[in-house]
Amino acid sequence: MDMETVKLSRIVEKLVPELVPFLTERELNLTIVLRDGMALLEPEDAMEIVHHSICEYQREVMLQ
Repeated sequence: MDMETVKLSRIVEKLVPELVPFLTERELNLTIVLRDGMALLEPEDAMEIVHHSICEYQREVMLQ
């Protein structure tokens, strides 16, 4: 499978929709590159992606 670029919102809405209310619009709009595409993602993978994405976003905000 080829790489796929998606918004974090797509991952969250598909695999862990209960997290949507806890994420900001900016976080949900983060662009994520998936090595193997959406088809192989599991909810545990989505949680890890959310965690890392939020950490990276917060790090960028702190550096500004």
